[in-house]
Amino acid sequence: MRNSFGHLFRLTTFGESHGVAVGGVIDGMPAGVVIDINFVQNELNRRRPGQSRVTTSRAEADRIEFLSGLFEGKSIGAPIAFAVFNQDQRSQDYDALRTLYRPSHADFTYEAKYGIRDYRGGGRASARITLARCVAGAIAKLALQQHNIHVHAYTSQIGPIALSADYHHYDLNQAEQNIVRCPDSAIARQMEALIMKVKQEGDTLGGIVSCVIQGCPPGLGEPEFSKLHADLGSAMLSINAAKGFEYGDGFASVGHRGSETNDCFTVSDGSVTTSTNHSGGIQGGISNGQDIFFRVAFKPVATLLKPQSTVNQHGQPVTFKAKGRHDPCVVPRAVPIVEAMAAMVIFDHYLLHLTGKF
Repeated sequence: MRNSFGHLFRLTTFGESHGVAVGGVIDGMPAGVVIDINFVQNELNRRRPGQSRVTTSRAEADRIEFLSGLFEGKSIGAPIAFAVFNQDQRSQDYDALRTLYRPSHADFTYEAKYGIRDYRGGGRASARITLARCVAGAIAKLALQQHNIHVHAYTSQIGPIALSADYHHYDLNQAEQNIVRCPDSAIARQMEALIMKVKQEGDTLGGIVSCVIQGCPPGLGEPEFSKLHADLGSAMLSINAAKGFEYGDGFASVGHRGSETNDCFTVSDGSVTTSTNHSGGIQGGISNGQDIFFRVAFKPVATLLKPQSTVNQHGQPVTFKAKGRHDPCVVPRAVPIVEAMAAMVIFDHYLLHLTGKF
């Protein structure tokens, strides 16, 4: 099983949803970077369960414990190991799932691949494992902030309710002012009401997380393999429930002509720039210095609190109704995960860029 992510800045994760702990080891972190533990904890708090009425009620404090790699508030160039210990497992909620395959979950595929699976909360395939990404992403963010590079993600669509595609219309800092993490307060209220309505019906919703990376210098990424947008796409599609990725104008660009979508170069304040940013800040697989903009589509949560048909390990048809605590929509909690994965990719390529120039 591949449990590691990244080139130079590398994260290896461990743990299961109902195991003792979830954690990871970060390798490749340069020495001397100030690590604000409170900032890292806050990033975990943004992802943790039980934070609002539109998320699962599983009550996990998700308190981070660093085991190595830090001294007097700074990285020391050694592997940074950390763990978050599980506290509120209710494994009995999953006893009925021992032998059946839940629709659109990893139950069947995991067992087909390994011959064994942890049925408690999805085990290794659970979205709970993404908390390790948030820790590594927070540390990557702290490093990027020292170079004035900032990552902002936000909820841009829940079900049919959507924001304008142009992020310049919004103050992205307002996204954290409501529980759905949408920078438009009026639209946020509509999204929240829709999630609660669907939750009461025992059903679920999907949506879109948009992300803007500001301050990224030109030159990050590779022209052949490990193109910047390819690594970003790979990172985003590795998040649970992610079903689509596009950057810049994305799929909408196919309805336009080249004369409408080309980003023409110009000079501003003595630096080369572009007059538009249809490319989403990446051209030829390499950043061009403009804002990097992309969107990630998340499917409706597969766990429904209503009867569904499936089969068990013996091929027999069965009907089941899920129990336990589940998100009616993953999008609000996916926002910090998208930011974390983006920060890791950008910092990784920043280190590769420095290495390639010497």
